[in-house]
Amino acid sequence: MDQLEALAISRGEFARRLAAVGPDDWDRPTPCDGWVVRDLVVHVLVGARMATLLVEGGSREDAEALFVDATLPDDVMAEFEAGADAQAAAFAAPGAMDRVAAHPAGDFPVPMLLGFRIGDWTMHSWDLARAIGADETLDPELVSHVWATIEPAAPLLVASGRFGAGASGDVADSAPTQTRLLDATGRRP
Repeated sequence: MDQLEALAISRGEFARRLAAVGPDDWDRPTPCDGWVVRDLVVHVLVGARMATLLVEGGSREDAEALFVDATLPDDVMAEFEAGADAQAAAFAAPGAMDRVAAHPAGDFPVPMLLGFRIGDWTMHSWDLARAIGADETLDPELVSHVWATIEPAAPLLVASGRFGAGASGDVADSAPTQTRLLDATGRRP
């Protein structure tokens, strides 16, 4: 599976869960420390806009500004689809994969940023499903694709502080790939 295909599949995974969010779900806690569903969805929506901005040459400061006072829009699905369309177009644009993005966390080659976005949508699909009681099963090919990136970087995930305590050490190498991926990113299914 190539990166753009993985992006499209991860988009579908998140969209499916987002469409299932009901009016009483926005304040439900998520597996993301301190976030309720509203916070998680705002993060995902702004993340797509940020990636688009960065791939198109935007600055680190402009990217950070997107998160200031970000709120849930009135039409969440329309905002998600518009942001996802713009992000997909930015990554697919001629020459995009040859650029370096000035991400708030550092300068990253655009293919690496694309990997971050695929991982973000994939992991937050599971988080959203867990929060609202929806189907938590992720596309197996997508999970394998994300795992191939996450597995070698597991020690860096823990060091970043963005994935809780990281792997628990309680998941066997023979466990399903989704279970290993979730555990490596600090989730305890």
